[in-house]
Amino acid sequence: MTILDQLASTIEARKGADPDTSWTAKLLSKGPEKCAEKFGEEAVEAIIAAVKNDRENLTAEAADVLYHLLVMLAARDVALSDVLAELERREGTSGIAEKAGRKS
Repeated sequence: MTILDQLASTIEARKGADPDTSWTAKLLSKGPEKCAEKFGEEAVEAIIAAVKNDRENLTAEAADVLYHLLVMLAARDVALSDVLAELERREGTSGIAEKAGRKS
């Protein structure tokens, strides 16, 4: 089990936890829209760190992005395994060809 699998399992387990004792439960209790908003905020922070060439901060922000992505997925009942299966399906396909094959 990878650390992402472990984190996704922890997030899933926190769905029913007390929002006063768990940050994950607190985010999830605010609904999928708030989870998506928080993911976006963290993504912007990662972008800023990348633009500034701040490797240390980018590493920390990237970890935040991954965590908040998993929370956002959990809020919409999308399993990490589904995302990984989609990545596996795309493996070996040109990014240009894959994008051209997507529905609008």
